[in-house]
Amino acid sequence: MASATTPISRELVTGRLRPGGATSRTNVSENERLLSLLGGGLLAAFGLGRGGLPGLGLAALGGGLLYRGLTGHCDVYRALGVSTAEHGPASSVAAGAGVKVGCASTINRPAGDLYRAWRDFERLPRFMSHLVSVKSEGNRSHWSARAPAGMTVEWDAEIINEEPGRLIAWRSLAGSQVATAGSVTFTPAPGGRGTEVRVTLKYDPPGGKLGSWLAWAFGEEPTVQVREDLRRFKQLMETGEAPSTRGQPSCRA
Repeated sequence: MASATTPISRELVTGRLRPGGATSRTNVSENERLLSLLGGGLLAAFGLGRGGLPGLGLAALGGGLLYRGLTGHCDVYRALGVSTAEHGPASSVAAGAGVKVGCASTINRPAGDLYRAWRDFERLPRFMSHLVSVKSEGNRSHWSARAPAGMTVEWDAEIINEEPGRLIAWRSLAGSQVATAGSVTFTPAPGGRGTEVRVTLKYDPPGGKLGSWLAWAFGEEPTVQVREDLRRFKQLMETGEAPSTRGQPSCRA
């Protein structure tokens, strides 16, 4: 039996945790809660099986995800003023919150060509290896991507700013499993050396910072993903083939 000093038991004692895990503070959607429970259980089991301090650390992260799934409450979402439990306005990531990634690569093609290739969202999985599929209709799109531990996450997004040949900016919609916002810019490089493509991404992963650590633990950290995506995009646009070996475009988090 859980001790009365544990977070879950305190919720029960105060009456804020109802049978089935619903609370007055619920701000996590049912699908996202299920993802947290599955990911938390896998991570906890992996950490306990590994043993030692690293294993205990992973098990603790798994416990945090389990708590999130059971209670339906996310402190990061509360700080951002975001709730995925109900559909509502677009869900962006507030300043100072979430994780930010910025990457750039110079590609030897005109900005217009690169813009048109990127704007065809349904073909992005050709060079974005973590994407499963993208369905696009007008300014709205539905995304499905691979997540740590063999899971997938899905989100809906809308374009919030677009300048043909120069800029595409987007943000996710409320109810998505990932709160994200970002942009890609296409700027002619000096001396006619092609185009600098810069991706800026800000996101709050499922599980907040716990989700970010979970991705890092399973070798799927977004900084690496974006760098590799840009490298494959460069190769695809310059040679018509997307490589499978690592490259080194500039990137910072």
